[in-house]
Amino acid sequence: RQFLNSLQMISHTANLGDTRTIATHPASTTHSKLSEEERLLEGITPGLIRISAGLEHIEDIIADVEQAIK
Repeated sequence: RQFLNSLQMISHTANLGDTRTIATHPASTTHSKLSEEERLLEGITPGLIRISAGLEHIEDIIADVEQAIK
């Protein structure tokens, strides 16, 4: 959660199909109705973050991820 909250440019949303780069936490959004066991069988671990790259400059996306990790 701290990583997602630290993102400055990347949008934290479950809305796929956007032109902006978005980050989602599948375990609490798109796969939240599955049991923990089902999520793990599908490779959805508790700390998994999905990033879908948008139309922003790649260096801006990388910089945002790097600053959020720190």
